[in-house]
Amino acid sequence: MANFTVVYDACVLYPAPLRDMLVRLAVTGLFRARWTDDIHAEWIGNLQKNRQDIPETKLQQTRQLMDRAVPDCLVYGYEPLIESLNLPDPDDRHVLAAAIRAKAEVIVTFNGRDFPEEKLAEFDIYTQHPDDFIAYLYDLSPQTVVAVAKQQRACLTSPQISPEEFISILQKNQLSNVASYLEDSIDLI
Repeated sequence: MANFTVVYDACVLYPAPLRDMLVRLAVTGLFRARWTDDIHAEWIGNLQKNRQDIPETKLQQTRQLMDRAVPDCLVYGYEPLIESLNLPDPDDRHVLAAAIRAKAEVIVTFNGRDFPEEKLAEFDIYTQHPDDFIAYLYDLSPQTVVAVAKQQRACLTSPQISPEEFISILQKNQLSNVASYLEDSIDLI
């Protein structure tokens, strides 16, 4: 069913609520999600720096669960491409290399300016903010996105949260369009 491929940048995997939603969406079959061990290392490393209260074992467990949940998510063989790529931040080249290797159409990232359109155009790749990406998925299949939101909220049990609180979490994670769509379906989540 998946007819397009995306690569998740580390910045969208850093916040737990967004990571959870993106992984849950990846298993729906609407698209094919990919990432790399380097992308894992980047989001985990940043979390370890900023959230020393989260044990490394828990982060590694999350990584393993993500890899198991999404079949064939890991991209390999992209490393030889890295040196030939030119981006404003050389540390982002591995993400573009992975997208090229995975034949992805989209890099889902908060940092679109780090991937200039003119640099990505030759590879037929573009960036999309996670709010725009999930809103696009909502346009494709609103019932799927609503079901994912319902499932995600149901898993938040310590403490349980209301649909309104869940929508507030999405807004705090820069998903204002998605939150707005879900407000229209609040009775279903």
